[in-house]
Amino acid sequence: MTDAESIDIAGIELTDDEYTVEQSLIRNKYTATDADGNVVLRGKQKMFKVKEEFPFTDAEGNDVFTVKAGGLIDVAGNYVLSEADSGEDLVVLDNDFSIFQDTWTVRDADGESTLARIDSRGALVTIARHYLPLGTLIPHKYEITDADGGHVGHVAGRLSIRDRYDITIDDASTVPKEPVVAAAMVIDAIQNN
Repeated sequence: MTDAESIDIAGIELTDDEYTVEQSLIRNKYTATDADGNVVLRGKQKMFKVKEEFPFTDAEGNDVFTVKAGGLIDVAGNYVLSEADSGEDLVVLDNDFSIFQDTWTVRDADGESTLARIDSRGALVTIARHYLPLGTLIPHKYEITDADGGHVGHVAGRLSIRDRYDITIDDASTVPKEPVVAAAMVIDAIQNN
């Protein structure tokens, strides 16, 4: 099994247990801050790309990694997280599309082993968020588990004009934090959460 230390992204190290992610008012552009309010990661969806692409930078604006869709308009597919310096594929985010529950699997790009799962909170809330006229106002919530189904943390949305949510990682001994925080931003952009 792959552990958290084996996924090393040059230029970024997330050491806190809590992060806040906030979306820009205008487009799918995100900022992640640590518990002290310091910017640790920025990401945005590139516009007018054939395949969806999300470059991520550190607080100083240096490229650290990119997440790219495996196919065209990849609603139920995979997204590959590649390190900026080496271009090496590190992690794959798989979306198991369902109208009843949003499920994402974070897996190692080399060994294909599962690192974590990110699941929405239930069928009724997921359906309401996707299909009711004002459903997007319902704050989203996801549970983060490890490969064995053990609790790792959660993503909890806040009621606000723009998407704003907290990521809490209680136990990251087997789950790398950087891909989980990136996945939360990508999930929000792709599913229009």
